[in-house]
Amino acid sequence: MNNQPHPSPTEPPRRIRAAHTATTITVYQAYAPSLGLPAARDGRFPPAWKRERMTWIKPSFLWMMYRCGWATKPDQERVLAIELDRTGFDWALRHACLSHYDPAVHPDRDTWKHQLRHSPARIQWDPERDLHLAALPHRSLQLGLSGEASRRYADEWTVAIRDVTPLAHKIHALVREGNTAAATALLPEERPYPAPAETPGLSPTPA
Repeated sequence: MNNQPHPSPTEPPRRIRAAHTATTITVYQAYAPSLGLPAARDGRFPPAWKRERMTWIKPSFLWMMYRCGWATKPDQERVLAIELDRTGFDWALRHACLSHYDPAVHPDRDTWKHQLRHSPARIQWDPERDLHLAALPHRSLQLGLSGEASRRYADEWTVAIRDVTPLAHKIHALVREGNTAAATALLPEERPYPAPAETPGLSPTPA
């Protein structure tokens, strides 16, 4: 655990920040206990996990807390930290399409729509969040996986699954008490991730 970096004027508008090692990257999802508990227990997604549906993964712990309300929203009561093989994660980034049309990226809307229909992954850049879940000036990645990417995520890329719901509750309690220093100290250490240059919407690497 380490301190979350403070926003900086030099922070790129869009960059992947994540807990990662030389071979893995950690992402987060939240599920109902009926799915989250067996996934964490067995270290893999159970048969009930629908591999044919799009699933969204988030490298930002605090963005996950914003999405699931600190693990209080219905069907999001268990927060999972999923450790993925970086090779698979990078494959998804290289094969992804932005979830929205961007004239700086796509030559026209028809080209974007064609890419969206045929890409196994989608990228959204959403405002990063602070400890109070307020929006920050820079954006964080959400990666949607479908089809081949979804199946490979569940059955090939997943290295380990941990239930981090107790950690979410502990940090939330400290925030509510006003003890932001202690809460910050418990946050997962998220560092800039060396994403492939082909990642759609990624800000240029600072010189």
